Amino acid sequence: MRRFPQLTLRNVLIATHDALATAFALFASFYLRFEGDMFWDRLPLLWRIMPWFVAFSVVVCYLLKLTTTKWRFISLPDALNILRVASVLTFALLVLDYVFVRPNVYGNFFLGRITIVLYWFLEVFCLSALRFGYRYFRYTRTRHHARTQDASPTLLIGRAADAEVVLRGIENGAVKRLWPVGVLSPSPSDQGQSIRNIPVLGGVGDIEAVIRDFARREKPIMRVVMMPSAFEPEARPESVLMGARRLGLIVSRMPSLESGAAPRLTTVAVEDLLLRASEKIDYARLEALVSNKAVIVTGGGGSIGSEICERVATFGAARLLIIENSEPALYAVTEALAARETSATIEGRIADIRDRERMLRLMNEFRPDIVFHAAALKHVPILERDWSEGVKTNIFGSINVADAALAAGAEAMVMISTDKAIEPVSMLGLTKRFAEMYCQALDHDLASHYGKPRMRLISVRFGNVLASNGSVVPKFRAQIEAGGPVTVTHPDMVRYFMTIREACDLVLTAATHALAPADADVSVYVLNMGQPVKIVDLAERMIRLSGLEPGQDIEIVFTGMRPGERLNEILFANEEPAIEIGVAGIMAAKPNEPPMQDLRKWIGALEQAIAEDDRATIKAVLKEAVPEFGAIRPDDISTVPADSLLPSSSLGSD
Repeated sequence: MRRFPQLTLRNVLIATHDALATAFALFASFYLRFEGDMFWDRLPLLWRIMPWFVAFSVVVCYLLKLTTTKWRFISLPDALNILRVASVLTFALLVLDYVFVRPNVYGNFFLGRITIVLYWFLEVFCLSALRFGYRYFRYTRTRHHARTQDASPTLLIGRAADAEVVLRGIENGAVKRLWPVGVLSPSPSDQGQSIRNIPVLGGVGDIEAVIRDFARREKPIMRVVMMPSAFEPEARPESVLMGARRLGLIVSRMPSLESGAAPRLTTVAVEDLLLRASEKIDYARLEALVSNKAVIVTGGGGSIGSEICERVATFGAARLLIIENSEPALYAVTEALAARETSATIEGRIADIRDRERMLRLMNEFRPDIVFHAAALKHVPILERDWSEGVKTNIFGSINVADAALAAGAEAMVMISTDKAIEPVSMLGLTKRFAEMYCQALDHDLASHYGKPRMRLISVRFGNVLASNGSVVPKFRAQIEAGGPVTVTHPDMVRYFMTIREACDLVLTAATHALAPADADVSVYVLNMGQPVKIVDLAERMIRLSGLEPGQDIEIVFTGMRPGERLNEILFANEEPAIEIGVAGIMAAKPNEPPMQDLRKWIGALEQAIAEDDRATIKAVLKEAVPEFGAIRPDDISTVPADSLLPSSSLGSD
């Protein structure tokens, strides 16, 4: 990284402009102050002073970043820099006149106070005029191109701060094919104001009236752009989306503007209206975790696994190995990553985590620094029917990955777990809890044997992620598009939801905490998923957002709770209370694992029971290992028959 920016021909031209502007301002202030003989008598000394002062001004302009500022994007901070440069140079003239020239050269004041004050104003004008003139020229040219290149008349929805960023993007060409005609803001303080000459026409509730008014004036609005603040609850995003869709307009959204990246429009998905406020992620911390590291992701073709691959590549991993047992999924994720042109060397391998020897061999060849274990069987009803498959993948597969990562010398293994592992009532939760206990016990044994863990093994629990494989949102969408009915298991069913991106960023954040020297005693992390969502309310909301009415246009049918389901998910078991770790969006669970020797005994018994397909023994062993299995809390009491397995929306943890 260079400490100073590399100077170009453009910078030299800017420095030349500033030097000439300074020389002109000094000469002009001198000429305006003095007349006749006074001017001509003082001129020779001015010529002697001028070259040195101009050279000094070039240095000042460079140090205060005028020389390296791009004129096309000149703004208020640059105007303040111009004032700083003018003030520094004016002070230099004051010192020159009062300290050096008057007592040592001229005998009295050479410039005088009036000349120096005149110089300050002229210097500000000379440094600003051409810069802002060029800025205005580019601004008008961009607006002209936007008007003439089929730009859509657009209504912006959101607060003034968001609108200002979008308008700047339109002006500098980062956002194309939009012509803003007005802003609707949820903030009362924005009403009646203008933002970069674009008027705030009202509140978000006025959308239909404003659009119809433009249509009456034969200036129809073609597009609506919802900015981040338009998705806050008080902005009533549903009414905005429904109103725009009723009028047949294209609705787009502007993703988060905090990253500093160029604004980019995307389509509005129903999921955008279901989100809570995301946690603020420390991206520098995530870069420090994976930068120049070798990373393995198991199950890298799934919803969570593919997003972890994308984030790892984004944050600068040197090498990435994707392990996936589905050929189409492996092909899709490797092609998607190749299209991103990341600096990471990416390799995909078909493998099943149940194959212990292949796991050991692959990891030994790759020598990872960090292993993210996302491969699992996750759908609750399927695992209730096929117990042994869940045990083979979620328990023995996780054991294989953990042992292979340790043998390969990895720094850490991060297992993606589920909130269903807490006091589990399903085979998904039970098998994930057993895998958690193995990782906890191995992590504890390594810490005890080496004084500090030779490798950290942690588990990260979270609930449902929006738009993932098997998620309820795409299922409801498909049912609505088919004309209904929308199937919900129980009217009181609630679940936690978060986005895949936020979940994966928090998984990486948990890994950074676990690898800190002072945090070796924490091995199970739980993501803060906000408030739970009632599934029937979610279904009704999605129906209305489609322009339909629940119960009239689309029926909602309750199919009954299925085996392994409970009404309310929980975040912490009674035996493992929460531990605050000081990281936003993440909590830790107090360690609660049995000794490794007990786990080895249960693992041996499970292997034998699986070989004999002895379902009763499998259940007995797992019940002994996880005594809280099957404990029903009062909120989860249901009259649904235990053997019902009705087709409805799946709410797996992936």
